[in-house]
Amino acid sequence: MTMTQNTPPTQQAYPKRHLFAASGVALLCLSLIIYPSREVEAKKTFITIELEEQANEQVTDFLDEQLIETAHDTVEDSAQEVAVEEDVDTFEYNKTLTVASGDTLSVLFNKAGISSTVMHQVLDKNKDAKRFVSLKPGQQINFEFDQDQTLQSLSSQVSALETIYLEKQADSNTFKFRNELATTEIKEKFAKGTITGAFFNATNQAGVPYSIAHDMANIFGYDIDFAQDLRTGDTFELLYEEKTLDNKTVGTGKVLTARFTNRGKVYTAVRYTDKQGNSSYYSANGSSLRKAFIRTPVDFARISSRFSNGRKHPILNKIRAHKGVDYAAPRGTPIKAAGDGRVTLAGRKGGYGNTVVIKHGQGYQTLYAHMQGFAKGVRAGGSVKQGQTIGYIGTTGLSTGPHLHYEFQVNGIHVDPLSQKLPTADPIHASEKQRFANTSKTLLAKLDAKKDSQIALNE
Repeated sequence: MTMTQNTPPTQQAYPKRHLFAASGVALLCLSLIIYPSREVEAKKTFITIELEEQANEQVTDFLDEQLIETAHDTVEDSAQEVAVEEDVDTFEYNKTLTVASGDTLSVLFNKAGISSTVMHQVLDKNKDAKRFVSLKPGQQINFEFDQDQTLQSLSSQVSALETIYLEKQADSNTFKFRNELATTEIKEKFAKGTITGAFFNATNQAGVPYSIAHDMANIFGYDIDFAQDLRTGDTFELLYEEKTLDNKTVGTGKVLTARFTNRGKVYTAVRYTDKQGNSSYYSANGSSLRKAFIRTPVDFARISSRFSNGRKHPILNKIRAHKGVDYAAPRGTPIKAAGDGRVTLAGRKGGYGNTVVIKHGQGYQTLYAHMQGFAKGVRAGGSVKQGQTIGYIGTTGLSTGPHLHYEFQVNGIHVDPLSQKLPTADPIHASEKQRFANTSKTLLAKLDAKKDSQIALNE
Protein backbone atom coordinates (compact mmCIF):
# COMPACT_ATOMS: atom_id res chain seq x y z
CA MET A 1 0.00 0.00 0.00
CA THR A 2 1.09 3.29 -0.81
CA MET A 3 1.49 5.58 2.24
CA THR A 4 0.34 9.21 1.77
CA GLN A 5 2.50 11.79 3.62
CA ASN A 6 0.51 14.73 5.27
CA THR A 7 2.06 18.15 4.84
CA PRO A 8 1.28 21.14 7.15
CA PRO A 9 -1.02 23.79 5.78
CA THR A 10 0.59 26.81 4.31
CA GLN A 11 -0.56 30.52 4.00
CA GLN A 12 -2.71 31.31 1.05
CA ALA A 13 -0.75 33.05 -1.55
CA TYR A 14 -2.11 36.38 -3.12
CA PRO A 15 -1.09 37.51 -6.52
CA LYS A 16 1.43 40.39 -6.49
CA ARG A 17 -0.85 42.82 -8.21
CA HIS A 18 -3.32 42.54 -5.40
CA LEU A 19 -0.62 43.36 -2.93
CA PHE A 20 0.39 46.43 -4.91
CA ALA A 21 -3.21 47.65 -5.07
CA ALA A 22 -3.66 47.22 -1.34
CA SER A 23 -0.47 49.07 -0.65
CA GLY A 24 -1.57 51.93 -2.87
CA VAL A 25 -4.89 52.31 -1.09
CA ALA A 26 -3.11 52.38 2.26
CA LEU A 27 -0.71 55.02 1.08
CA LEU A 28 -3.59 57.11 -0.26
CA CYS A 29 -5.43 56.99 3.03
CA LEU A 30 -2.29 57.87 4.88
CA SER A 31 -1.71 60.78 2.56
CA LEU A 32 -5.24 61.98 3.08
CA ILE A 33 -4.74 61.88 6.78
CA ILE A 34 -1.36 63.57 6.71
CA TYR A 35 -2.10 65.90 3.84
CA PRO A 36 -5.82 66.73 3.81
CA SER A 37 -7.26 68.22 0.73
CA ARG A 38 -7.89 71.94 0.38
CA GLU A 39 -11.65 71.42 0.59
CA VAL A 40 -11.33 69.54 3.84
CA GLU A 41 -8.96 72.16 5.22
CA ALA A 42 -11.37 74.93 4.19
CA LYS A 43 -14.22 73.16 5.88
CA LYS A 44 -12.11 72.70 8.99
CA THR A 45 -11.15 76.38 9.00
CA PHE A 46 -14.80 77.43 8.50
CA ILE A 47 -15.90 75.26 11.39
CA THR A 48 -13.17 76.72 13.59
CA ILE A 49 -14.12 80.29 12.72
CA GLU A 50 -17.78 79.57 13.30
CA LEU A 51 -17.01 78.11 16.68
CA GLU A 52 -14.89 81.15 17.56
CA GLU A 53 -17.67 83.51 16.46
CA GLN A 54 -20.18 81.61 18.54
CA ALA A 55 -17.82 81.82 21.48
CA ASN A 56 -17.35 85.54 20.92
CA GLU A 57 -21.10 86.04 20.68
CA GLN A 58 -21.56 84.16 23.93
CA VAL A 59 -18.86 86.27 25.58
CA THR A 60 -20.40 89.44 24.15
CA ASP A 61 -23.85 88.41 25.29
CA PHE A 62 -22.44 87.66 28.73
CA LEU A 63 -20.67 91.01 28.90
CA ASP A 64 -23.80 92.81 27.70
CA GLU A 65 -25.81 91.06 30.35
CA GLN A 66 -23.25 92.10 32.96
CA LEU A 67 -23.22 95.70 31.70
CA ILE A 68 -27.01 95.87 31.68
CA GLU A 69 -27.17 94.39 35.15
CA THR A 70 -24.49 96.81 36.38
CA ALA A 71 -26.28 99.74 34.72
CA HIS A 72 -29.55 98.65 36.27
CA ASP A 73 -27.92 98.47 39.68
CA THR A 74 -26.40 101.93 39.11
CA VAL A 75 -29.78 103.35 38.12
CA GLU A 76 -31.37 101.81 41.20
CA ASP A 77 -28.59 103.20 43.40
CA SER A 78 -28.95 106.63 41.77
CA ALA A 79 -32.70 106.48 42.18
CA GLN A 80 -32.25 105.69 45.85
CA GLU A 81 -29.81 108.61 46.21
CA VAL A 82 -32.22 110.92 44.39
CA ALA A 83 -35.03 109.68 46.62
CA VAL A 84 -32.95 110.49 49.68
CA GLU A 85 -32.12 113.91 48.26
CA GLU A 86 -35.78 114.47 47.43
CA ASP A 87 -36.73 113.55 51.00
CA VAL A 88 -34.26 116.15 52.24
CA ASP A 89 -35.41 118.73 49.71
CA THR A 90 -39.08 118.28 50.55
CA PHE A 91 -38.44 119.63 54.06
CA GLU A 92 -38.93 123.38 54.07
CA TYR A 93 -36.20 125.18 55.95
CA ASN A 94 -38.25 128.37 55.64
CA LYS A 95 -42.01 128.30 56.13
CA THR A 96 -44.07 131.44 55.70
CA LEU A 97 -47.67 131.29 56.92
CA THR A 98 -50.32 133.94 56.41
CA VAL A 99 -52.62 134.69 59.33
CA ALA A 100 -56.23 133.92 58.54
CA SER A 101 -59.23 135.26 60.44
CA GLY A 102 -59.45 133.46 63.78
CA ASP A 103 -55.88 132.13 63.68
CA THR A 104 -53.88 132.16 66.90
CA LEU A 105 -50.14 131.74 67.30
CA SER A 106 -50.79 128.22 68.57
CA VAL A 107 -52.63 127.38 65.33
CA LEU A 108 -49.75 128.72 63.23
CA PHE A 109 -47.17 126.75 65.21
CA ASN A 110 -49.25 123.63 64.64
CA LYS A 111 -49.42 124.33 60.89
CA ALA A 112 -45.64 124.75 60.86
CA GLY A 113 -45.23 121.37 62.55
CA ILE A 114 -43.98 122.77 65.86
CA SER A 115 -45.17 121.41 69.19
CA SER A 116 -46.84 123.56 71.83
CA THR A 117 -43.93 122.78 74.14
CA VAL A 118 -41.54 124.54 71.77
CA MET A 119 -43.98 127.44 71.42
CA HIS A 120 -44.02 128.00 75.19
CA GLN A 121 -40.24 127.68 75.23
CA VAL A 122 -40.06 130.44 72.62
CA LEU A 123 -42.50 132.78 74.37
CA ASP A 124 -41.75 132.19 78.04
CA LYS A 125 -39.59 134.64 80.00
CA ASN A 126 -39.65 137.20 77.19
CA LYS A 127 -42.26 139.91 77.53
CA ASP A 128 -41.43 141.38 74.10
CA ALA A 129 -42.22 137.99 72.53
CA LYS A 130 -45.87 138.65 73.33
CA ARG A 131 -45.92 140.96 70.30
CA PHE A 132 -46.16 137.81 68.18
CA VAL A 133 -49.42 136.94 69.93
CA SER A 134 -51.21 140.04 68.60
CA LEU A 135 -51.94 138.76 65.11
CA LYS A 136 -53.86 140.47 62.32
CA PRO A 137 -55.44 138.76 59.30
CA GLY A 138 -53.06 138.97 56.35
CA GLN A 139 -49.98 139.25 58.55
CA GLN A 140 -47.21 136.79 57.69
CA ILE A 141 -45.13 134.75 60.15
CA ASN A 142 -41.87 133.25 58.89
CA PHE A 143 -40.36 130.16 60.55
CA GLU A 144 -36.72 129.17 59.97
CA PHE A 145 -35.28 125.72 60.75
CA ASP A 146 -31.82 124.17 60.71
CA GLN A 147 -30.80 120.87 59.05
CA ASP A 148 -32.02 118.99 62.12
CA GLN A 149 -35.45 120.52 61.55
CA THR A 150 -35.15 122.49 64.80
CA LEU A 151 -36.73 125.94 64.99
CA GLN A 152 -34.08 128.65 64.87
CA SER A 153 -36.11 131.83 64.50
CA LEU A 154 -39.45 133.34 63.66
CA SER A 155 -40.12 136.79 62.29
CA SER A 156 -42.95 139.01 61.13
CA GLN A 157 -43.30 142.38 59.47
CA VAL A 158 -45.76 144.16 61.73
CA SER A 159 -45.81 147.38 59.72
CA ALA A 160 -44.21 148.96 56.69
CA LEU A 161 -41.51 150.27 59.02
CA GLU A 162 -40.94 147.47 61.53
CA THR A 163 -40.03 143.79 61.49
CA ILE A 164 -39.82 141.78 64.72
CA TYR A 165 -37.70 138.68 65.37
CA LEU A 166 -37.29 135.90 67.94
CA GLU A 167 -33.95 134.12 67.47
CA LYS A 168 -32.54 131.07 69.20
CA GLN A 169 -29.37 131.70 71.16
CA ALA A 170 -26.35 129.53 70.29
CA ASP A 171 -25.47 128.71 73.90
CA SER A 172 -28.99 127.82 75.11
CA ASN A 173 -32.53 126.92 74.13
CA THR A 174 -33.79 130.43 74.86
CA PHE A 175 -34.97 132.90 72.23
CA LYS A 176 -34.05 136.58 72.14
CA PHE A 177 -36.29 139.32 70.81
CA ARG A 178 -35.14 142.10 68.48
CA ASN A 179 -36.75 144.46 66.01
CA GLU A 180 -35.62 146.28 62.90
CA LEU A 181 -36.89 149.70 61.89
CA ALA A 182 -36.65 150.76 58.29
CA THR A 183 -34.88 154.04 57.63
CA THR A 184 -37.41 156.52 56.32
CA GLU A 185 -37.17 159.91 54.73
CA ILE A 186 -39.01 162.77 56.44
CA LYS A 187 -40.75 165.26 54.20
CA GLU A 188 -42.77 168.34 55.08
CA LYS A 189 -46.36 168.12 53.89
CA PHE A 190 -48.84 171.01 53.64
CA ALA A 191 -52.64 170.80 53.80
CA LYS A 192 -55.53 173.22 54.13
CA GLY A 193 -59.29 172.90 54.34
CA THR A 194 -62.64 174.43 55.21
CA ILE A 195 -65.23 173.13 57.66
CA THR A 196 -68.55 172.32 55.97
CA GLY A 197 -69.78 169.69 58.40
CA ALA A 198 -67.95 167.26 60.66
CA PHE A 199 -64.31 168.00 61.42
CA PHE A 200 -62.97 164.67 60.16
CA ASN A 201 -64.92 165.00 56.93
CA ALA A 202 -63.11 168.27 56.27
CA THR A 203 -59.65 166.89 57.10
CA ASN A 204 -60.32 163.81 54.97
CA GLN A 205 -61.29 165.95 51.98
CA ALA A 206 -58.09 167.94 52.49
CA GLY A 207 -56.02 164.74 52.37
CA VAL A 208 -54.97 164.96 56.02
CA PRO A 209 -54.24 161.53 57.58
CA TYR A 210 -56.47 160.65 60.53
CA SER A 211 -53.58 160.58 63.01
CA ILE A 212 -52.53 164.10 62.05
CA ALA A 213 -56.13 165.38 62.20
CA HIS A 214 -56.46 163.85 65.67
CA ASP A 215 -53.21 165.50 66.78
CA MET A 216 -54.36 168.87 65.48
CA ALA A 217 -57.61 168.55 67.43
CA ASN A 218 -55.63 167.79 70.58
CA ILE A 219 -53.27 170.75 70.01
CA PHE A 220 -56.13 173.24 69.75
CA GLY A 221 -58.43 171.25 72.06
CA TYR A 222 -57.66 173.45 75.07
CA ASP A 223 -59.28 176.44 73.35
CA ILE A 224 -61.69 174.84 70.86
CA ASP A 225 -64.31 172.21 71.58
CA PHE A 226 -64.27 170.28 68.31
CA ALA A 227 -67.60 168.66 69.11
CA GLN A 228 -69.48 171.89 69.82
CA ASP A 229 -67.59 175.01 68.71
CA LEU A 230 -66.99 174.38 65.00
CA ARG A 231 -68.94 176.39 62.45
CA THR A 232 -69.33 176.15 58.69
CA GLY A 233 -66.65 178.32 57.09
CA ASP A 234 -64.00 177.71 59.77
CA THR A 235 -60.62 177.08 58.11
CA PHE A 236 -57.34 175.40 58.89
CA GLU A 237 -53.90 175.02 57.37
CA LEU A 238 -51.01 172.98 58.70
CA LEU A 239 -47.50 171.75 58.00
CA TYR A 240 -46.71 168.23 59.19
CA GLU A 241 -44.14 165.45 58.74
CA GLU A 242 -44.70 162.66 56.25
CA LYS A 243 -42.57 159.49 56.36
CA THR A 244 -41.66 157.87 53.06
CA LEU A 245 -39.84 154.65 52.17
CA ASP A 246 -38.76 154.07 48.55
CA ASN A 247 -40.86 157.10 47.58
CA LYS A 248 -43.98 155.57 49.15
CA THR A 249 -45.80 157.12 52.09
CA VAL A 250 -45.53 154.77 55.06
CA GLY A 251 -46.49 156.97 58.01
CA THR A 252 -46.65 160.38 59.57
CA GLY A 253 -44.61 162.28 62.11
CA LYS A 254 -45.46 165.42 64.05
CA VAL A 255 -47.52 168.50 63.32
CA LEU A 256 -44.87 171.21 62.88
CA THR A 257 -47.14 174.23 62.78
CA ALA A 258 -50.85 174.86 62.29
CA ARG A 259 -53.37 177.68 62.12
CA PHE A 260 -57.08 177.28 62.88
CA THR A 261 -59.70 179.98 62.38
CA ASN A 262 -62.78 179.35 64.55
CA ARG A 263 -65.69 181.82 64.50
CA GLY A 264 -63.36 184.47 63.16
CA LYS A 265 -60.71 184.00 65.87
CA VAL A 266 -57.29 182.76 64.73
CA TYR A 267 -55.37 180.22 66.80
CA THR A 268 -51.75 179.46 65.91
CA ALA A 269 -49.59 176.57 67.06
CA VAL A 270 -45.82 176.08 66.70
CA ARG A 271 -44.01 172.95 67.81
CA TYR A 272 -40.85 173.72 69.75
CA THR A 273 -38.26 171.42 71.34
CA ASP A 274 -36.20 173.06 74.07
CA LYS A 275 -32.52 172.50 74.86
CA GLN A 276 -33.43 169.66 77.24
CA GLY A 277 -35.30 167.83 74.46
CA ASN A 278 -38.82 168.57 75.74
CA SER A 279 -41.36 169.31 73.01
CA SER A 280 -44.62 171.21 73.26
CA TYR A 281 -46.84 173.58 71.28
CA TYR A 282 -46.90 177.33 71.74
CA SER A 283 -48.65 180.31 70.22
CA ALA A 284 -46.66 182.59 67.92
CA ASN A 285 -45.66 184.81 70.88
CA GLY A 286 -44.43 181.91 73.02
CA SER A 287 -47.50 181.32 75.22
CA SER A 288 -48.14 177.68 75.96
CA LEU A 289 -51.17 176.17 74.26
CA ARG A 290 -51.19 173.47 76.87
CA LYS A 291 -53.57 174.13 79.71
CA ALA A 292 -53.57 172.49 83.08
CA PHE A 293 -56.81 170.77 81.95
CA ILE A 294 -58.19 169.63 78.63
CA ARG A 295 -61.63 171.03 77.96
CA THR A 296 -63.36 167.76 77.01
CA PRO A 297 -62.36 164.36 78.44
CA VAL A 298 -64.04 162.43 75.59
CA ASP A 299 -63.00 163.03 71.99
CA PHE A 300 -65.71 164.32 69.66
CA ALA A 301 -68.58 163.32 71.93
CA ARG A 302 -72.01 164.94 71.82
CA ILE A 303 -73.10 167.02 74.81
CA SER A 304 -76.40 165.49 75.92
CA SER A 305 -76.89 167.59 79.06
CA ARG A 306 -75.22 170.80 80.23
CA PHE A 307 -74.36 172.22 83.63
CA SER A 308 -77.56 173.45 85.33
CA ASN A 309 -78.87 174.26 88.78
CA GLY A 310 -82.50 173.54 87.84
CA ARG A 311 -82.58 170.47 85.64
CA LYS A 312 -85.30 167.85 86.00
CA HIS A 313 -83.66 164.49 86.63
CA PRO A 314 -84.69 162.00 83.89
CA ILE A 315 -84.99 159.06 86.30
CA LEU A 316 -85.91 160.64 89.65
CA ASN A 317 -88.38 162.90 87.82
CA LYS A 318 -87.75 165.91 90.04
CA ILE A 319 -85.83 169.15 89.88
CA ARG A 320 -82.27 168.49 90.81
CA ALA A 321 -79.10 170.47 90.08
CA HIS A 322 -76.98 168.97 87.35
CA LYS A 323 -73.51 169.82 88.55
CA GLY A 324 -71.65 168.65 85.51
CA VAL A 325 -71.74 168.04 81.77
CA ASP A 326 -72.93 164.82 80.13
CA TYR A 327 -71.13 163.55 77.03
CA ALA A 328 -73.05 160.93 75.03
CA ALA A 329 -70.89 158.45 73.14
CA PRO A 330 -70.93 154.75 72.19
CA ARG A 331 -70.36 152.26 74.97
CA GLY A 332 -66.64 151.55 75.39
CA THR A 333 -65.44 154.96 74.16
CA PRO A 334 -62.21 155.90 76.03
CA ILE A 335 -62.39 158.56 78.76
CA LYS A 336 -59.30 160.71 79.38
CA ALA A 337 -58.01 162.35 82.54
CA ALA A 338 -58.52 166.09 82.21
CA GLY A 339 -55.21 166.83 83.91
CA ASP A 340 -52.31 165.41 85.88
CA GLY A 341 -53.26 164.29 89.37
CA ARG A 342 -53.78 161.62 91.99
CA VAL A 343 -56.72 159.19 91.92
CA THR A 344 -58.73 159.39 95.16
CA LEU A 345 -61.54 157.04 94.05
CA ALA A 346 -61.86 154.30 91.46
CA GLY A 347 -64.99 152.29 92.28
CA ARG A 348 -68.75 152.43 92.87
CA LYS A 349 -70.31 155.69 94.10
CA GLY A 350 -74.09 155.42 94.57
CA GLY A 351 -76.10 156.75 91.63
CA TYR A 352 -72.86 157.66 89.84
CA GLY A 353 -72.11 153.98 89.25
CA ASN A 354 -68.49 153.26 88.39
CA THR A 355 -66.67 156.48 89.18
CA VAL A 356 -63.16 157.96 89.13
CA VAL A 357 -62.28 161.06 91.14
CA ILE A 358 -58.96 162.83 90.54
CA LYS A 359 -57.41 165.50 92.76
CA HIS A 360 -55.20 167.85 90.73
CA GLY A 361 -53.73 170.02 93.47
CA GLN A 362 -54.17 173.77 93.92
CA GLY A 363 -57.84 173.26 94.72
CA TYR A 364 -58.91 171.44 91.51
CA GLN A 365 -60.81 168.16 91.36
CA THR A 366 -62.58 166.28 88.55
CA LEU A 367 -65.14 163.46 88.62
CA TYR A 368 -66.03 160.90 85.90
CA ALA A 369 -69.19 158.81 86.39
CA HIS A 370 -71.34 156.02 84.84
CA MET A 371 -68.25 154.23 83.49
CA GLN A 372 -68.50 150.79 81.96
CA GLY A 373 -65.15 149.92 83.53
CA PHE A 374 -61.76 151.26 84.55
CA ALA A 375 -58.57 151.30 82.53
CA LYS A 376 -55.78 148.98 83.57
CA GLY A 377 -53.70 150.37 86.42
CA VAL A 378 -56.20 153.03 87.47
CA ARG A 379 -56.74 152.67 91.23
CA ALA A 380 -57.12 154.83 94.31
CA GLY A 381 -53.78 156.28 95.37
CA GLY A 382 -52.24 156.04 91.90
CA SER A 383 -51.16 158.91 89.66
CA VAL A 384 -52.42 159.74 86.17
CA LYS A 385 -51.26 162.03 83.41
CA GLN A 386 -53.30 164.47 81.37
CA GLY A 387 -54.87 162.68 78.41
CA GLN A 388 -54.33 159.20 79.91
CA THR A 389 -57.23 156.79 79.44
CA ILE A 390 -58.82 156.15 82.84
CA GLY A 391 -61.99 154.29 81.85
CA TYR A 392 -64.69 153.71 79.24
CA ILE A 393 -68.15 155.06 78.51
CA GLY A 394 -70.93 153.02 80.09
CA THR A 395 -74.34 153.29 81.68
CA THR A 396 -73.84 152.19 85.30
CA GLY A 397 -75.71 153.83 88.18
CA LEU A 398 -78.69 156.12 87.52
CA SER A 399 -78.23 156.41 83.78
CA THR A 400 -80.64 156.25 80.86
CA GLY A 401 -78.00 155.46 78.26
CA PRO A 402 -74.23 155.25 77.67
CA HIS A 403 -72.59 158.57 78.50
CA LEU A 404 -70.01 160.24 80.73
CA HIS A 405 -71.07 162.53 83.54
CA TYR A 406 -68.16 164.95 84.07
CA GLU A 407 -67.80 167.34 87.02
CA PHE A 408 -65.23 170.06 87.64
CA GLN A 409 -64.63 171.55 91.09
CA VAL A 410 -62.56 174.57 92.14
CA ASN A 411 -61.89 174.77 95.87
CA GLY A 412 -64.78 172.36 96.52
CA ILE A 413 -67.32 174.31 94.43
CA HIS A 414 -68.84 172.84 91.28
CA VAL A 415 -68.31 175.04 88.20
CA ASP A 416 -69.26 174.70 84.54
CA PRO A 417 -66.23 173.08 82.86
CA LEU A 418 -67.30 174.54 79.50
CA SER A 419 -67.16 178.15 80.66
CA GLN A 420 -64.40 177.89 83.24
CA LYS A 421 -61.20 179.71 82.29
CA LEU A 422 -58.55 177.06 82.56
CA PRO A 423 -55.06 177.77 83.91
CA THR A 424 -52.29 177.45 81.35
CA ALA A 425 -48.88 175.83 81.55
CA ASP A 426 -45.75 177.93 81.81
CA PRO A 427 -44.73 179.95 78.73
CA ILE A 428 -41.37 179.72 76.97
CA HIS A 429 -38.54 180.24 79.45
CA ALA A 430 -36.58 183.46 79.07
CA SER A 431 -33.42 181.57 78.11
CA GLU A 432 -35.29 179.90 75.23
CA LYS A 433 -37.11 182.94 73.81
CA GLN A 434 -34.66 183.90 71.07
CA ARG A 435 -34.24 180.32 69.91
CA PHE A 436 -38.01 179.86 69.92
CA ALA A 437 -38.52 183.11 67.98
CA ASN A 438 -36.23 181.87 65.20
CA THR A 439 -38.03 178.52 65.02
CA SER A 440 -41.46 180.11 65.06
CA LYS A 441 -40.58 182.66 62.37
CA THR A 442 -39.18 179.96 60.06
CA LEU A 443 -42.12 177.57 60.43
CA LEU A 444 -44.81 180.22 60.04
CA ALA A 445 -43.03 181.61 56.95
CA LYS A 446 -43.08 178.11 55.42
CA LEU A 447 -46.78 177.74 56.28
CA ASP A 448 -47.65 181.05 54.58
CA ALA A 449 -45.49 180.26 51.54
CA LYS A 450 -47.15 176.86 51.07
CA LYS A 451 -50.58 178.41 51.48
CA ASP A 452 -49.87 181.14 48.90
CA SER A 453 -48.41 178.58 46.49
CA GLN A 454 -51.49 176.36 46.70
CA ILE A 455 -53.81 179.33 46.25
CA ALA A 456 -51.88 180.33 43.12
CA LEU A 457 -52.18 176.79 41.72
CA ASN A 458 -55.95 176.78 42.27
CA GLU A 459 -56.48 180.12 40.54
